[in-house]
Amino acid sequence: MILKTIHNYKLLFLLAFLPLFLHCNNSDEIKDTPVDEEIVDETEIDNVPETFANTVEEHGQLSISGNKIVDKNGEPLQLRGMSFFWSQWIGKYYTKETVKWLKEDWNCNIVRAAMAVDHDGYLANPEVEKTKIKTIIDAAIEEGIYVLIDWHDHEAEKHLEEAKTFFSDIAETYGNVPNIIYETYNEPLNVSWKDVLKPYHEAVIAEIRKHDPDNIIVCGTRNWSQNVDDVIGNKINDANIAYTLHYYAATHKQELRDIAIQALNNDITLFVTEFGTTQASGDVEINEAESKLWWDFLDEHNISWCNWSIADKEELAAALKPGASATGGWQESEITTSGKLVRNELKAKNKSY
Repeated sequence: MILKTIHNYKLLFLLAFLPLFLHCNNSDEIKDTPVDEEIVDETEIDNVPETFANTVEEHGQLSISGNKIVDKNGEPLQLRGMSFFWSQWIGKYYTKETVKWLKEDWNCNIVRAAMAVDHDGYLANPEVEKTKIKTIIDAAIEEGIYVLIDWHDHEAEKHLEEAKTFFSDIAETYGNVPNIIYETYNEPLNVSWKDVLKPYHEAVIAEIRKHDPDNIIVCGTRNWSQNVDDVIGNKINDANIAYTLHYYAATHKQELRDIAIQALNNDITLFVTEFGTTQASGDVEINEAESKLWWDFLDEHNISWCNWSIADKEELAAALKPGASATGGWQESEITTSGKLVRNELKAKNKSY
């Protein structure tokens, strides 16, 4: 009986002091836990989007998949930017400052360096013209955008050895960076794809591939780079080849888009390395409605493009008014109607960094 009573007293004692014991325990836990410490959900860390400094850092090495250009992750990528004018005639814009401005203010993720070949271009002054092109390439690499290196010629099959030498040098110098896209023939005339153009491209491509095994090469097509349907069933045997489609919105309309659709349906990758908002002459009229139809079409099919051109020539296709600065920083008053139309499209569609 006495033992039972003692046991009961012990029980009552424990029950009386239990709340205090629990309170002390909780206080220690609270004291050990920072008041403002947040519990971080690891899934939230995984879902934070990665940030990139520029286009090339984000998309990296480009390649061809089906009828599309894709980035390092295999995702379709549409590049949009500006083409420079014939290098020998309006070469004053071939500056690193212009490239920087086109990236920062126009949101260009690609520029096209149009190296003039004949008409006192590369054939007459190879080192002078090549230096202009390398200035644009170096600037594009520095700014983290892509660059089209254009052999701007209408009769390149007559200048095959010169083209091979030029592209071999460019590939050896720059073939190890992902920024580079080669354009081996701007606008062929009405010559055979099978007998003239394809053999020309294959010879130049062989020189490029000695130094650069994987960067994309864009090949010009018959009739001012419009007959892309010629390539159906007769593609170049290289994994990373695209084919050139050129248009001027006030001249080339649905009939040319229909030809483009035929090519796309046959797994032919297209790249609009040059287009204008005007007639094919670069003048006469600007067709804004047709320009927008073309942009919708290019967006639908992830087709990349460069607009003709960064020049202050007195023609409607020029993006700049006469006397515009050669180092960018252009005010609205220095940009033409076409230039404003294209710049607005670039700023609306391209990502800024």
